[in-house]
Amino acid sequence: MIRRIDPYSLHLFIAVVAEGSISRAAAREHIAPSALSRRIAELENMLGVKLLVRSPKGIELTPAGALVRERGSRIDKDLQALARDVLGLDGQVNGLVRLCANMSSLIGFLPERLQAFNTAYPAVQIAIAERDTPEVIRACLDDEADVGVCVKTESPAGLEAWPFATDPLIVVMLNAHPLGGAKKLRFADAMQYPLIWVHSGGALDNLLRTQAGKIAGGYTPQVVVSSFDIACRMIEAGLGIAIMPQSAATAYAGARKFARRALAESWAARDLYVYAMRKSPRHRAVQELIEALKG
Repeated sequence: MIRRIDPYSLHLFIAVVAEGSISRAAAREHIAPSALSRRIAELENMLGVKLLVRSPKGIELTPAGALVRERGSRIDKDLQALARDVLGLDGQVNGLVRLCANMSSLIGFLPERLQAFNTAYPAVQIAIAERDTPEVIRACLDDEADVGVCVKTESPAGLEAWPFATDPLIVVMLNAHPLGGAKKLRFADAMQYPLIWVHSGGALDNLLRTQAGKIAGGYTPQVVVSSFDIACRMIEAGLGIAIMPQSAATAYAGARKFARRALAESWAARDLYVYAMRKSPRHRAVQELIEALKG
């Protein structure tokens, strides 16, 4: 007996598994939690088996749920790709483009370029997700993103890459700081003072820990925060100095009270690149966005 499985219910089930919570999945998919729960119940009734077990810790998959997740994820991706490709056949530049980008590109460069793109192609919807550089690359490889923007890295097979922008790391502090009079600073000089680091476990955090290990065998930052704007508030309060991309410093530390100094290290040079899976033909809206973003 062939059972009629609703693709949207399957998509919502995949979202619940990815988020680990019905409420978070509902927020991501812009649907009421109660409506999402009904969709999952309908899917379970359709299949005649329980897929999820709810607990205080969140949701857990039953063996049937694990199987539906594995095969359903592939089906959901194929259906989403089919919808995007069909939309591109009418010669119009429209449809949905999934853009995955790292924090500094979203802060410093993407808003203006996306605005220009939106003006040129108002019928294109862009879904933006913020991720660390390795996660951006993985999203492109797993076909969870049509376009990625992040720090230049070695391109895996199957990915195409184009220059996007230059965004070097700099040192940010208050003007009154003892290092404020220098034009350039070495990382070893900055390490002599309390440092504020951003996003523990992220690409920048890992880079700084690696370089600190080469100088002092390790380093414990004064404060670790989740974003560059919070880091600048900590600097403003006198808690320390920070190393961050120039784009973030321009956005959040542009006031006269801040000093922004070049970081005189070869590894401080950072290029941002656009990444996309190698496809021919490529959905027209995706191709036009790539063209708009290329530096």
